[in-house]
Amino acid sequence: MTLADNFKPMALVVLIGLATLMRVCPAEAAETETLTVAGGCFWCVESDFETVPGVIGAVSGYTGGSTDNPTYKQVTRGGTGHYESVQITFDPGRVSRANLLAMFLRSVDPTDAGGQFCDRGDSYRTAIFVSNAGEKVIATQVKAQAQSDLGQQIVTPILNATRFYPAEAYHQNYHTGTKLVLTRFGPKRQSEAYKRYRKACGRDARVKQLWGDAAPFAGG
Repeated sequence: MTLADNFKPMALVVLIGLATLMRVCPAEAAETETLTVAGGCFWCVESDFETVPGVIGAVSGYTGGSTDNPTYKQVTRGGTGHYESVQITFDPGRVSRANLLAMFLRSVDPTDAGGQFCDRGDSYRTAIFVSNAGEKVIATQVKAQAQSDLGQQIVTPILNATRFYPAEAYHQNYHTGTKLVLTRFGPKRQSEAYKRYRKACGRDARVKQLWGDAAPFAGG
């Protein structure tokens, strides 16, 4: 038997072994990226972006301030410097950062420097947070295009990212929550309370007025 004859079965064994390893070992997870934005009530931003294909998850929280481990009461009372914000985790192979930013600016009133809709004060202002020069370039380009499309000055700042603090557990996925809460409409499940709050606050009506059919989440 020649060396070549020996090599053929050996190569076959190696190939079979590799195929077995590929079946047993899971493929590495695709790399994900994060985008942090502030758009007024974080319940609404979280609810909107969790519907976007390519978005893996969205977490309500606080960022942009100087207070460590801030609470909801501290942030909304003012003085911490934090924004109500949402950290969006996404698959860049399915949806780009630029597309997410374009949707974000068209889901808020970026001409309002004093808050958003019925929620007033510093913690409800809009902002885009960036972690490096590349992200800043993308955000700047998307903001410029949105301003051109809108025909009005966009006051949403592009800020350097600081530590993001997830909000309290009861704020996460509030729009799908089943816990009974007391509202001005009476006792309601969280999901129903969220719908009533959003409508009463005028979010979708104002976004639709500003952006028309370009508004990605404002129905009707």
